[in-house]
Amino acid sequence: MKAMTQEWVEKAEGDYRVAVGQRQDAEPVYDAICFHAQQCAEKYLKAWLAEQGLGFPKIHDLEALAKLCLPSLSELDVVMDDLRLLTSFAVEIRYPGVFAQRQDAERCWRAAVRARDVIRRGFGIGPA
Repeated sequence: MKAMTQEWVEKAEGDYRVAVGQRQDAEPVYDAICFHAQQCAEKYLKAWLAEQGLGFPKIHDLEALAKLCLPSLSELDVVMDDLRLLTSFAVEIRYPGVFAQRQDAERCWRAAVRARDVIRRGFGIGPA
């Protein structure tokens, strides 16, 4: 694995751990779970693209990033709905007026785990 890819994976795992921690908290911040779930998936997609030597735009649209990955990781096709869901929590959730609920956090968490698992399998590192 390339050094830059490893950095993306480490960043993605940081977001994963933050989401895990919030899910285990007595008073979870649902906005944070949704945001970090989205960030985990985004960074794993960018890790995949970095490993393939493919450039990518500085965007948060996970479906668009996944489409760039599909030629080399066709398994992503099964998580496209998950990626669309996560994209909706990339920006607006960070600002006043928009709040995630418990069910949003659970849906985002499950979506991120599925996407993370697909990409980690592609790297040959499996779920952890």
